[in-house]
Amino acid sequence: MQFYNGKRILVTGGTGMIGRPLVEMLIEQGASVRIASLDDPSRAHPDAEFKRVNLMRFDDCLEVAKGMDFVFQVAGIKGSPAMTSKKPASFFVPLILMNTNMMEAARQAGAERYLFTSTIGVYAPAEVFHEDDVWKTFPSNNDRFAGWAKRMGELQADAYRIEFGWNNIAIVRPANVYGPFDNFDPKNAMVIPSLIRRAVDGENPLSVWGDGSPVRDFIHCDDVARGMLLAMEKMPAKPMNLGSGEGVSIRRIVEIIRDNLDPAPEIKWDTSKPSGDPRRLMDMSYAASVGFKPTVTLEEGIAGVIAWFRENRDQVEKRYNVFTADKYV
Repeated sequence: MQFYNGKRILVTGGTGMIGRPLVEMLIEQGASVRIASLDDPSRAHPDAEFKRVNLMRFDDCLEVAKGMDFVFQVAGIKGSPAMTSKKPASFFVPLILMNTNMMEAARQAGAERYLFTSTIGVYAPAEVFHEDDVWKTFPSNNDRFAGWAKRMGELQADAYRIEFGWNNIAIVRPANVYGPFDNFDPKNAMVIPSLIRRAVDGENPLSVWGDGSPVRDFIHCDDVARGMLLAMEKMPAKPMNLGSGEGVSIRRIVEIIRDNLDPAPEIKWDTSKPSGDPRRLMDMSYAASVGFKPTVTLEEGIAGVIAWFRENRDQVEKRYNVFTADKYV
């Protein structure tokens, strides 16, 4: 692929779970990459330029966008549903500021192309999420703060197309993403990294909320990064789902994690806690028409994350965590 060769590219959140493999793929394809992040610099790819900046500040966004051909806006807030209910402002405010400032800075800096990372959280509750249904409904109450913040980013892109004729803005909506460089803090992490950390740390029995029956759409961060590269190049005419399109139960997730541990922990299902919606999948027909197909199986993906976590415990603690910071910065 020669599309990215020689391009000057900014990846915000380039030290995170999706950003890290995205940066690596871009460098492999000959791009000159700049990373903008609040993480410790040790999490950055050694061949990329690193800028430790706060993207909630417009001047910082202007600084990192200067001279860039393409901008991948990947930086965001990732946390558990429980954390969403406890600290909704920590989702809503940083997302609104980062998304708005970064897109405007990229426009002012004259970036040719832009990719905005939306979320599965923009959708209303449904068994299958279709791209064209978003604006017919409202986000789920469980996702309303992050969901509305991301919807505003999508709306901002539409406003730029109308007023400025900036048509080269791609929008992707990743499903439940997992992988290395994730948030592994058990107090606010999502289900896969939370379970992996607690299990590797020796929790036995391993307590899991609900009965394991809910079905979800999980996708490995490497596949999301590949989908982003495709979207930036092809510029799909509408927002594009990035998921597997195949459902897997929480029970199966737990079984895969257990099977990768020795000794294997006992599993304790806490049915006093909510299980969540029975089924949530992404329709992947549009992404397939653009040329996207995920390649990492859940079994190999989870095994890889467990191995990475064991070998990189030092990196886990060097991730900026908005939920444990004294304030947003």
